[in-house]
Parts: sequence; C-alpha cells; structure tokens
Amino acid sequence: MKDKRCPWCLGSPAYIAYHDREWGRPVHDDRVFFEFLILEGAQAGLSWSTILAKRENYRRAFDGFDPVKVARYGAAKKARLLGDAGIVRNRLKIEAAIVNARCFLEVRREHGSFAAYAWGFVGGKPLHGRRRRPADVPARTELSDAISNDLKRRGFKFVGTTIMYAFMQATGMVNDHTVGCFRYRR
Repeated sequence: MKDKRCPWCLGSPAYIAYHDREWGRPVHDDRVFFEFLILEGAQAGLSWSTILAKRENYRRAFDGFDPVKVARYGAAKKARLLGDAGIVRNRLKIEAAIVNARCFLEVRREHGSFAAYAWGFVGGKPLHGRRRRPADVPARTELSDAISNDLKRRGFKFVGTTIMYAFMQATGMVNDHTVGCFRYRR
C-alpha cells in the first residue's frame, strides 16, 4: 500500500516528498554524492528539516554542488557564504565543504569516480537493513566507522561515523526503510 511510510517522515510534506523521492535510492552520480556530503556535514548538530528547508539555498550558494568550483573557493567566496542567511553560517562547516571538495576530487582521481569509491565499501549493492521499527535503525555501524575513518585519513572534515551513516542512508548505500514501508522493496 503506497501510503505506508517510515514513521520518521510523517512530520511535514517536505519530509514525505524527500522520503518518497530520494531517501534510500541508490545514487551513482558524483554530484549528488557531493551534495549529500555537504548537506549531511551541514546538518551536524541540527535537524534534517533545517537543512532540507535550506537545500535550494545551498544549491545556489555552492554552485549546484559542483566540486570543481567549490574546490576553488577562496577568502572572498568564504566571506560571502558566511554572510548568506539562506545557509547554515558556520565557519567550520563552510571551510569543511571547501576542503571536502578538494578531497572529493582527489578520491575521484584515484578511483575514477567518488561513486566507485563509495560503492566499493558495500560491494556495489545496497545493504538491506530489514528494520521493523524506527528504533531498530542504528545511528552508526562498523561500516560507517570504517568509511568515516578512511575519509578522515584522506583529509575530509565533518565526516564522523553518525554523519556517514546518514550519508549511506540518504544515498541508498543502505536501505533503512522499515519493512512495512512502500519504499522498502523498491
């Protein structure tokens, strides 16, 4: 039945749309991976609804999440971002986005694409959580620990294990839709 959804998304139409159209769908596009890397890092300490509400502003402010452009940002662009009320104006998170763009490009050079790197952690296929209740969904796993540690070793910022588990969920590397949700089997 299509309207049976994961309980976490039932708080707003924006959450429902995000759940139905994006969350947990396998991503293979590097730009989308980069978008979620920035957005999940920006979310640290905040609610996802805050970031979701600012998502279009992030797209504008970060040049459509083009990692090549973001990697070139200098002091003037950082200052403009810090003054942009449409995004989270946290100096460390903005600087992390720029550092992460440079690291992202290095991973892409090394692996051919960031997607190839990311999917390598799960053998190229989504992991299926088979969660019955929201309480069954972990905040982190040994795999998110491993990804987090590898990214930190490569110089990435704001990629702690909880952030990386949310990143894995958002990009479909792990299917954490509850088994009763219409999106689980898709």
